[in-house]
This record gives sequence, structure tokens and C-alpha cells, in this order.
Amino acid sequence: MVVAGYAPGLTTALPRLARSVRFGRPFGLFVVEPSHYRTNIIMTPIWQTSKRTITLSDGPRVMGILNVTPDSFSDGGRLFGADSSLCIDAAVAVGLQMVADGADIIDIGGESTRPYSDPVDTSMEIARVIPVIERLASCTSIPISIDTSKSRVAAAAIDAGAEIVNDVTGLEGDPAMTSLVRDRGVGVCVMHMQGTPQTMQDDPRYEDVVADIRSYLIARRDACLAAGIEQSRLCLDPGIGFGKTHDHNIELVRGIAAFTDLGCACLIGHSRKGFIRKRLQGIVDAAGREYDPLAGTLGVSLAAAAAGAHVLRVHDVAETVQALTLFNACGAISHRR
Repeated sequence: MVVAGYAPGLTTALPRLARSVRFGRPFGLFVVEPSHYRTNIIMTPIWQTSKRTITLSDGPRVMGILNVTPDSFSDGGRLFGADSSLCIDAAVAVGLQMVADGADIIDIGGESTRPYSDPVDTSMEIARVIPVIERLASCTSIPISIDTSKSRVAAAAIDAGAEIVNDVTGLEGDPAMTSLVRDRGVGVCVMHMQGTPQTMQDDPRYEDVVADIRSYLIARRDACLAAGIEQSRLCLDPGIGFGKTHDHNIELVRGIAAFTDLGCACLIGHSRKGFIRKRLQGIVDAAGREYDPLAGTLGVSLAAAAAGAHVLRVHDVAETVQALTLFNACGAISHRR
């Protein structure tokens, strides 16, 4: 149960309720700070981009991952030739296949943010993503997202046809990013990351990973609102795998409901990440099989859908769409809230 919103007497009732259950978050109970009670909670939010309104009332939207990088953790290099040059035709073909497979959004990134990855020069990042965005924007009708923390890259991508900015630094990595997304009216995904890709896995620690990240996302949401970004354009991402241990990531999946009641869309990016391998490796080894990240990723996808996540960012679009179709057909989505 997630307690949120505002009603007369809530500020006194919640502390009493918390004490009555000894505040161990039994049954998923979260008690939020009084300053947050007056939030304009939208139980089923929308996500507004610069070109359309994405409705989120009938189950999670699938965001397909298109990495045009040589070093991403899961699929880096697959679109690069022997001479280390990006094959634009191949990248566009992958994007078009995602559309055919049922993707609702394509997220294109030109800089790896895997642990200990090296930063990419702005001009190189632009050279990687812009031709792909231009081609896909001209031949598809679904939203294109740019995965970047650099305002210059984001601006070029928007000019090329992107309508969402997905920033792993939560709009804190580049001082010009907040005003850019506000002025261009794009959708924006604000993610939590402890540290940077170069430091985030050194020794991540939290008092309470779910509560701490919920507080961070509330603060970032409020900062965006104060800067003039409309609430309907915000999507919040707890940042699974970004400055978290394997156990932290499991806790975040279990606590997704804490991030879905903040009046904004909630994105979960869990696909093929190490915590899934960690949890399944013993089973796979005992069976004498080779590890395949798909089954575990689908398991987390369905758990996230059941908890009310609004957007799932995944590599395997076709399988995710099919799993969610059955999940919805069995009535799971209609009973989430």
C-alpha cells in the first residue's frame, strides 16, 4: 500500500498509522514528508512530448533500446564494422524492426553509461546519433528519445526529430539541459544515479535505497517544476544498475510502487542487467545451461508492470510486447491499482 496525496487530517493520521505498524514498511507502506502531501497526484499520468501525448492507462509502454555505441554493456559494437565505423543502415534496420515488433518509443544513445565506461566527446556522440535519428524520424511515426546528458547533443537530436530527452544525470550533469528541455517542450526522463558511470559501482550505499531514491526523485521533480518544466512532460526513473548493488536493484524492483505515485510517468530500465544474472546464475549452473538474460529480464518486466510502472526500457522488444500482451489479457493490468 502506498499512502500519498492530501486530505484534511492526513498530516496527523499518517504518523499515527506509521507508529501503529512500527514503521517497517510492512505491506509496502511508505510515509512521505508533510511537504509532499499537497502534490497534485495523477494516479494514471500521461507523458507529454513535443509532438504528442502518450497515454499510460492501459499498461506499460515499451521503449526499445538502440545503442549506437561500440562499448555498451549488452549490445555494444554490433552495429560497427571492422573499421570501427557505425553502419547507419544497420542501425536504422534495427530501429525499424523494433517498430514492427511493437515498440512504443525508440531510445537512441551514442555514449555508453555502463560502469567504468569512458566519456565520449560531444562531436562524436552527435555524429553517431543524428544520422540514425533523422532516418528513423522520417520513416516511423512513434516517438524517438535521445539518451544523452549533454545539452548540445540533445539540441541536435531534437532538431533531427527526437521528442524526448532521457538524461541519466537527472538534468544535473549539464547546466544548460534544464532550460533546453523546458524551452523546446520535449518529454524528459529524469534518472537517479549515485556518482558517475566512472565511480557509481565503487561502493554504493544507502540508508534505505527505496526511500532515499524516492526522496531524490521528488526533489528533482520539484526542481524541474520550479524551473518551468510541465509536470506532464516528466518521467522519473529510479536508475536500476546505476550506483546500486545487486541487492539494491532487487529492492528497487520490489519497491516500484514508491515511484509510481509521484504525479509523473515512471520508467524502469532493468534489461539484461547484472543483478538478473546474479540472481539466476546458480539455477543456470545447476542445470548445466548457458545463461540467457531474456527470461530473467521478462520476469522483472512483468513484476514492474504489476507494480504499476509506466514505461519499460528494454533490448528485447518483441518478447516484451508478447509477454505484456498475455499479462494484460489475463487481467493483470486492470487490477494493478
